[in-house]
Amino acid sequence: MAEGSDIPRRLLIAVGGNAIQPAGMRGTAEEQVKIAASTARALLPILELDNELVITHGNGPAVGKVLMRQALAQPQVVPMSLDICVADTQGATAYILGQAFENALREAGNPRHVVGLVTQVEVDPDDPAFHRPSKPVGYFFSKEQADGLQKGMGWTMREDAGRGWRLVVPSPEPKHVCDVSLVEALMSRGTVVIAGGGGGVPVVRNARGVRHGVEAVIDKDLTSALMAKILNVDVMMILTAVSKVAINFGAPGQRDLDRVTLIEARRYASEGHFAEGSMGPKVSAAIRFMANGGRHAIIAHLNEAMAALRGEAGTHFLADDPTACASH
Repeated sequence: MAEGSDIPRRLLIAVGGNAIQPAGMRGTAEEQVKIAASTARALLPILELDNELVITHGNGPAVGKVLMRQALAQPQVVPMSLDICVADTQGATAYILGQAFENALREAGNPRHVVGLVTQVEVDPDDPAFHRPSKPVGYFFSKEQADGLQKGMGWTMREDAGRGWRLVVPSPEPKHVCDVSLVEALMSRGTVVIAGGGGGVPVVRNARGVRHGVEAVIDKDLTSALMAKILNVDVMMILTAVSKVAINFGAPGQRDLDRVTLIEARRYASEGHFAEGSMGPKVSAAIRFMANGGRHAIIAHLNEAMAALRGEAGTHFLADDPTACASH
């Protein structure tokens, strides 16, 4: 994509869970509707484009709150399995976002439709992640609080990028996005499709094709990269709460990245510049997208989405051969 010129025909936008459910919010319905409306205003210039658009979203904060509610409600209320918690929050978030997007479009006089799909994503039942919980979800706690939860609830708690301690759960690799043909059919008709929320509902399938859910949370950025590959997306955008990817983050030599090639991104990742609980999965998803033939990946602040799409903001991941993106 020639930066600042052509707009991609087929686009996938991944909105981070912490961008649509920022730290400090209580999680009331009113708060969620208000933040969704703000998200819709930020994305409206892109929603109004003549494009084929799919939007994924994180739900780590929401899943964590559901788990906390279940912990507090025991033994009066039987807790749900983690896959159902993901489906629950995926559907609720898609409803709130979809309604906000359509409201913003109607206020702008645009008749475009938005639909949310509860999406199952297959994983390998033998994925080693099931034995090594690593995906942070939910609230941040102090070390003392984390120790108490680990002892009292049996939760696995881990320090998350210097921001506090969080519950971590298994995070297997996404292998197949179920019914992705429905996503493509809808987006090809001009409908904005919200799918793959929270990385998708984690399921496994036996030899007869029978599926069942598993106790896990799939990283939404990795599912987004897989979906973008399957859908032959031109550009994948990952929108979060920071403006750019940085190396040496938090150190005297911190430097924001404007443009980075696949080779450079891989080198920075191997050098440990991107924290696993923070920017790591986003950069990994961008690398995967580019390595699988993607033309252009962007990581940017939610409020700078359109500027980033025009090449005026964010961190842009480009092909190692600059001429490969010359016509895009």
